[in-house]
Amino acid sequence: GHLLPADLYFTTVPAGVVVSSVPLYNFPQIQLHVSMMQPWLAQDFERSLHLIYLQQGRILEKTGLCSQITFGRYVRQGRKLGEDPKLFIQDLQFNKVPVRVYQPKATSDGRRRGIIFFHGGGWVFGSLDTYEKVCRYLSRESESVVVSVQYRLAPEHKYPAAYEDCLNATIHFMRNIEHYAVDPANVVVCGDSAGGNLAAAVSQTLAGRPDLPKLRAQILIYPGLQALDFNLPSYHQNRGVPLLFRERAAFFALQYLNGHALHMQEVLEGSHIPPDMRLKYRKWVSPDNIPEKFKVRGVKPLRSTDFIAEVYETVKRFCEPNLCPLLAEDAVVHQLPESFILTCEYDVLRDDGLLYKKRLEDNGVRVTWYHLEDGFHGIISLYDYCGFSFPSGKRGLDSVVNFLKSL
Repeated sequence: GHLLPADLYFTTVPAGVVVSSVPLYNFPQIQLHVSMMQPWLAQDFERSLHLIYLQQGRILEKTGLCSQITFGRYVRQGRKLGEDPKLFIQDLQFNKVPVRVYQPKATSDGRRRGIIFFHGGGWVFGSLDTYEKVCRYLSRESESVVVSVQYRLAPEHKYPAAYEDCLNATIHFMRNIEHYAVDPANVVVCGDSAGGNLAAAVSQTLAGRPDLPKLRAQILIYPGLQALDFNLPSYHQNRGVPLLFRERAAFFALQYLNGHALHMQEVLEGSHIPPDMRLKYRKWVSPDNIPEKFKVRGVKPLRSTDFIAEVYETVKRFCEPNLCPLLAEDAVVHQLPESFILTCEYDVLRDDGLLYKKRLEDNGVRVTWYHLEDGFHGIISLYDYCGFSFPSGKRGLDSVVNFLKSL
């Protein structure tokens, strides 16, 4: 891979605070790959700014002006968009959970498909506005009613707050589906990154529920599905690839679980899981289950580390399927609906998606898999970013739309 220099300078005005010409030292070197070079060199894009914002957030936090997470939320705010000539859009509450509903204006011959969308952002960032473009695109292009869910964010609201909000909003929608002219037999849960995690957890919870219609499908876009092993091949191959570094993946999981990121290093090293439990889950979480073609860029051997019981006590809920859906029992997995999984080659979470694909297929669940060979984490949100075009993001989003139309 190629390396982007870390000695960058940036000026911004966050909430009235001026930070001018701040040198960004001690930046982790950014890994680039030949297949990614064209979009990187052609445009001033969000991936570089993400890293700059991260370092400035650290500076602001050290000066006591604001927390790194507060600053990160500020710079990730989505732009307010005008009215969409093809959609009715309204903000509502489903069982006290804020949602935004997108309904096509065009007449339909029958009841429409319903999509419940959970946004990404590591359970820490993200909002209805952040994913406005994506949800509008899905609603317009697939001619579906889309419900975007604003779940509570960590670290203020720890697990299971986000999961509970997503579950409650989904149940409310399914019980009041007649108000939106949606076919109760054609409801889909969908999410990217942390949202993909939430979609998988909600889908598992609703599997086999006799009091609700069965979900038609689940769509998981580069989902994070486990926190047992941050040393899978993709975590090392893509550890320095934006938008999600290996360290940040563990940071977000810990923020969601505990409201802080203490013991992050021990979690990265694997000291947080007892040997017997690691052996139990090895049938589902193991490099052995990753096809060899995904290891050609080299895999760093896992250095054995000593188990630390004190750390496990703080993170043992990582073994709950509502937090790490990859660990659900076969009895649940085999009841899951038809599934779509999108993975990106240059993404630390790639192997989470590949492992879940295998689990679903092993349990007789039909899976449509779409892999972006030139994709990176967060790419669908950049399909049309500030007037720039990211072809792989558009391809990924269109693959979702095509799957929806096939249902």
